[in-house]
Amino acid sequence: MPRDRDRDPLVVGRVIGDVLDAFTRSISLRVIYNNREVSNSCELKPSQVVNQPRIEIGGDDLRTFYTLVMVDPDAPSPSDPNLREYLHWLVTDIPATTGASFGQEIVCYESPRPSMGIHRFVFVLFRQLGRQTVYAPGWRQNFNTRDFAELYNLGSPVAALYFNCQRESGSGGRRR
Repeated sequence: MPRDRDRDPLVVGRVIGDVLDAFTRSISLRVIYNNREVSNSCELKPSQVVNQPRIEIGGDDLRTFYTLVMVDPDAPSPSDPNLREYLHWLVTDIPATTGASFGQEIVCYESPRPSMGIHRFVFVLFRQLGRQTVYAPGWRQNFNTRDFAELYNLGSPVAALYFNCQRESGSGGRRR
């Protein structure tokens, strides 16, 4: 009889393993690009993710704050992810029941622009121990979500979500 974990899209998509250890989801996390809600393993085109998404998080204690991390574990290419993980966005001090726009953006959003293969873009939400307890890393490439969580005592994630993205076929430009 298959266990729920075997059907967990984060396990199937190897987000659990490549980026995170297994965890129990305890907070709702919604990621919305231009009125399109992201569901695990959905396909989005680079043109759909140019602008940062709207993030809505659950929780009930307004004194609780969260950190949102967005990484690409497949940079620069899934066959040779030597920049794993590439940090695309980092927002801290997000109050429960609000969204990323209420937090502190400490690494600005960089839109996904995969050049080779299908990349996974992973959003991870952590509960913070207090406000202003998380700081920006010095660089984006070779970020490590697990090490980051350990450094700032964030513990296990409370939610995670990912989408797939690959280069759009055709250059989109007109030939002369």
